[in-house]
Amino acid sequence: MGSVSDLEVMKGSFEVLDSFGVEYDKRVFSAHRTPAALESWVKGARDNGFAAIIAAAGGAAHLAGVVAAYTTLPVIGVPIMSKALRGLDSLLAMVQMPSGIPVATVAIDGAKNAALLAIEIMAVTDPDLKLKLDDFRKAQADKVLATTI
Repeated sequence: MGSVSDLEVMKGSFEVLDSFGVEYDKRVFSAHRTPAALESWVKGARDNGFAAIIAAAGGAAHLAGVVAAYTTLPVIGVPIMSKALRGLDSLLAMVQMPSGIPVATVAIDGAKNAALLAIEIMAVTDPDLKLKLDDFRKAQADKVLATTI
């Protein structure tokens, strides 16, 4: 997260990862205030067993892009709602990455989908996670189909 103020939004991501039994790490790094610490952590992420990185930030929202510049792991950006432009600034900062440095970006405050996207990425090579994801999708469909009006 770019700031501890992003924690409330990111709790949705943690809940999803917990429900799938996926281990994760929570950190606060600022692309502008702690660039050396951010670079060091990101460059070691693959060797430390990470399969993807979810980067949440608001305002200028450079965190996801800076993370993507330092790794070839998938980076998923969560634009955080901002006061000035209601998160549009955050969203545009993440989706307008230069060619060659992609950031997969979810909706403004879309932390749950960021976690699900990370799980989908990991499920490509993890059969147990794929089964959990299939069960999750089936439960979603069953809930919709059980709806009566």
